Amino acid sequence: MPDRLRAQYEAYPYPARDPRDEAKRLLTGSPGHLDEVNHYVFGGRLGGSRGGTAPFRVLFAGGGTGDGTIMLAQQAADAGLAAEITYLDLSDASRAVAERRAEARGLTGIRFRNGSLLDLEGLGSFDYIDCCGVLHHLEDPAAGLRSLLSALAPGGGIGLMVYGTFGRTGVYPLQDALRTLADGLSDPERIDLAKRLLKTLPPTNWLKRNPFIGDHQESDAGLYDLLLHSRDRAYTVPELAELASGCGLAITAFIEPARYDPARYIADPRVRRRLEGLDTVARAALAEQLSGSMAKHVCYLVRPEDAADAVAAPGDLDMVPVLRDFDGAAIARGLKPGAGLRADLGGMPVNLPMPRLAGPLLARIDGRTSVGKLYEALGKVERGLTISAFLAQFADLYTVLNGMNKLLLRRQQGAAQDVQDY
Repeated sequence: MPDRLRAQYEAYPYPARDPRDEAKRLLTGSPGHLDEVNHYVFGGRLGGSRGGTAPFRVLFAGGGTGDGTIMLAQQAADAGLAAEITYLDLSDASRAVAERRAEARGLTGIRFRNGSLLDLEGLGSFDYIDCCGVLHHLEDPAAGLRSLLSALAPGGGIGLMVYGTFGRTGVYPLQDALRTLADGLSDPERIDLAKRLLKTLPPTNWLKRNPFIGDHQESDAGLYDLLLHSRDRAYTVPELAELASGCGLAITAFIEPARYDPARYIADPRVRRRLEGLDTVARAALAEQLSGSMAKHVCYLVRPEDAADAVAAPGDLDMVPVLRDFDGAAIARGLKPGAGLRADLGGMPVNLPMPRLAGPLLARIDGRTSVGKLYEALGKVERGLTISAFLAQFADLYTVLNGMNKLLLRRQQGAAQDVQDY
């Protein structure tokens, strides 16, 4: 079966990417975003310039056409973070695309390797391992995750993406139908047949009614990966949690956190009270059941003994707030005190309640100013503002925006510890 998988990605490197597009934009996503990794794995302790300390060692296990590898390598270069990044994939064609994308950006700190994540011997150990969209294609996903853990350095963490069961409603019946209809055909013939079938699906078909699945509409590679894949499974939250714990790992966060909060989907306060006492996994599982939109699960994992210090804390005055894909100054200019923000939560429109000082805070969050310095700045214009009142306002802002994965934390440069020292 690995030979069949390799043949698929040789013929249809996934996701389809054009290296010339690197001149136009940097594709970002999850897992593997540097600010996310810092926040949810290292408690914000990865600094900008690490001086003479050991480099940050990263493995992209199943790197595909390079989305995660290029993203983190570029972000590390921009941050002045010394990093050694290893890309690993079975497919020569996928690797070639990733290499050309790195060349287009002048990224020279990446080691490109062909191979399986089931055989990591000789590659060394890594502070962070990224495995996006790979485990669910393995015959034994647990063996794959245990292999990654064997290469994880002390104090390190793993970023993972696997398919979500409920959000992929309609995918698997159509996969089964195509196995029957396309049996014995060549790959180009199978793709042509799948396209013809998709055009004539009845309006009652579950995939046609699922607005959260669109890979098959973007490219032949996306169609093949979604509907013609030789091995593909999905996970519910409890199944993912069981996979992680069974391999000796703990989940520090799901991305985006607000999507895994069942209170977001329950308006009735009497029903919402029934959430009291549920643990983190039970709450996330309930959110998945209520949402229906989770076509994938992104999470960060660490060893259980590292979990307590893995996630950055908003009450630490030395932390620097970082806005991700969010123009704080522009939002601040149009935000009235006490007003909320409209947002999309996995296809569901929501209103985000904002604290009174949200505008002044957002106007001053620049990715360099610490929480403590923000208090000093606001204290000059907000008379009588106490540190406790400020921290309460900042905590409210953090809860709202971090829930949408828009506000993350990192420690001030110069105060960072080496990842091997904690």
